[in-house]
Amino acid sequence: MKSGFASIIGRPNSGKSTLLNRLVEEKVSIVTDKPQTTRHVVKGIVTRPEGQAVFLDTPGIHKPIHRMNERMMKSVRESMSDVDIILLIVDASAAFGRGDEFVLELLKPVSSKKFLLLNKIDRIEKKNLLPMIDRYSKLADFDEIIPISALKGDNVESLLAVIFKYLPEGPMYYPADQISDQQERTIAAEMIREKLIVLTEEELPHSTAVVIDRFEEEGNLYRIYASIYVERDSQKRIVIGKGGEKLKEVGTAARKEMESFFDRKIFLELHVKVKKNWRDDPETLRSLGLGE
Repeated sequence: MKSGFASIIGRPNSGKSTLLNRLVEEKVSIVTDKPQTTRHVVKGIVTRPEGQAVFLDTPGIHKPIHRMNERMMKSVRESMSDVDIILLIVDASAAFGRGDEFVLELLKPVSSKKFLLLNKIDRIEKKNLLPMIDRYSKLADFDEIIPISALKGDNVESLLAVIFKYLPEGPMYYPADQISDQQERTIAAEMIREKLIVLTEEELPHSTAVVIDRFEEEGNLYRIYASIYVERDSQKRIVIGKGGEKLKEVGTAARKEMESFFDRKIFLELHVKVKKNWRDDPETLRSLGLGE
């Protein structure tokens, strides 16, 4: 059988997490329209009769500002080593820029097979695809260039077939029914953070974090106690909302998604805490899985 690893890399908001969820056919990585939503490398596992492909969804490639961002970029670089295929996903509806040049530079020393995925083709005219393919062909040496729409599913099944063609023969790395390597408490924290990003329209995503303080199982019930970290008192007021309504809305939305995903009842308790400069604090980063 075929088996191996493929890293999905690209700039923020290029569609990496959407593609992973589409490949796995289950939501294993959170998705929002805000950049840098993904902070950890998330594995998604696809097992077919022809073999097993393990995909690594990575943080968006960006210029680090805080220690947290440095750790995120370190995880991207590590995910590009010792994998069989690099899947560079590009937003085909966005103009080519310096950020794209930077990503191509990162790819140059990598010896793995390289695929270019031109994503969001549902947003562009087909006549624009050929010039784009020609441009990228001259800028880098790709083994495959495949236009897709991760959101709509266009060409994703064809992409998977090509990936299996390139993967070497090997063993099953995970049980056939496993779709991710994430622990349940990590999944719960990410679901809360996703709802927080989506439901607070202010510029909060980068300055918020979610830590699971307690995760208890009682029969068909999970009791989950979580802390939401922000950097300023003003942000705490935004997250809590007038009369606590915003925090309640976040909690209700997260609880419903958890109940669907875990297939059991969820008791969820949220607290908001101010921790100044947590993005540069090693101890907090370690608690978020972003430590050394």
